[in-house]
Amino acid sequence: MASISDLILKQVTSSAGKIDIPAGIKDKVLGGLSDSIVDSLTQTAAKSGGIDMIKDLVTGKTKAAASPITSLATNLFTKNILGKMDLGSSASALTGLIPGVLGNLSSFIKDQDGDGDIDLQDFLAALSGGKGGILKSAGSLLGGLGGLFKK
Repeated sequence: MASISDLILKQVTSSAGKIDIPAGIKDKVLGGLSDSIVDSLTQTAAKSGGIDMIKDLVTGKTKAAASPITSLATNLFTKNILGKMDLGSSASALTGLIPGVLGNLSSFIKDQDGDGDIDLQDFLAALSGGKGGILKSAGSLLGGLGGLFKK
């Protein structure tokens, strides 16, 4: 089973294909975008009622554009990545990807037919496990991003 972080990074990379990002920072920007989405899910899972919010998002009960998870991911990305780089018009295009990526989480989740990459219960358990769950499985993606943008 692929890790949640890997699946999100793959989705982010695919979605950002037509956005003009300077080659020298592209991996940092896309990794930071993926990291922000994963962090928003992890932080939400740790809150009271957070697991239900995530369930509602991945099952389509809550639209990604209206989800507080999307708002948190956007805020994290803006603060931690965009605030430290001058990406011009690409910045709004990148933040615009977040609702789509979160909205597509349901495509990763196995439905009753067994389609998808991750079982819903495994997905939720990984998120609610916090640093011992999803962050541990993310390995190098999340481990190195923290120090990349310090001045």
